[in-house]
Amino acid sequence: MNKKGVIIGVIAIAVIAGIAASFSSSTTETVNLDMERNHGSISTAMGSPILGDPDAPITIVEFGDYQCHFCEIWFHETKPLIERDYIETGKVNLIFVDMAFLGRDSPKAAQATYCAEDQGMYWQYHDMLYNSQEPKIDGGWANTERLKAFAFALGLDMDLFNSCLDSGKYSKRVQYNVQQARENGINSTPGFFVVGSDTQHFIKGAQPYSTFQQVIESMI
Repeated sequence: MNKKGVIIGVIAIAVIAGIAASFSSSTTETVNLDMERNHGSISTAMGSPILGDPDAPITIVEFGDYQCHFCEIWFHETKPLIERDYIETGKVNLIFVDMAFLGRDSPKAAQATYCAEDQGMYWQYHDMLYNSQEPKIDGGWANTERLKAFAFALGLDMDLFNSCLDSGKYSKRVQYNVQQARENGINSTPGFFVVGSDTQHFIKGAQPYSTFQQVIESMI
């Protein structure tokens, strides 16, 4: 690696470490982040827990916004088929990285998923948001009151969840993920990188299952 690459790598590590330190200094809750988790050109250290087998040879990195209509379409029409054929069979795993940019409620919704992760319920909360999405951006369906109602519906400890959300505990984590999206050329959602051991493919938009199937099969 050249000198410039080393410097950039050191800066990136310092940024991540600083974000992690801000979590630990502002709360007594444990934050479990793999600070070295990268997939291709993307740092996924601040993204979601891995959905599927962590040792799967292929990772789909999804950049999305909870108020994105096309993300919701992909969630309902394409993701279930990928889960059935590739995630549940151990061939692929998936990580969601926030591109929370569509409205004022988007960053808070993303933060709420990590407050749910503190209680082992990230993916259940993630699914709840997409299953509850309403058409109008910032129409109130993902405001703070509703985010707390979703947590209550999932049976989360509300004192812990409310404290987490109200404190902005995960605001810097979400900001870091948005930065990763922009650094990797994401300017609309959803956007996907399908990452193997030595190759990386970009898929733009809520493409059908057949598009993902073709890419994945070419990498197996």
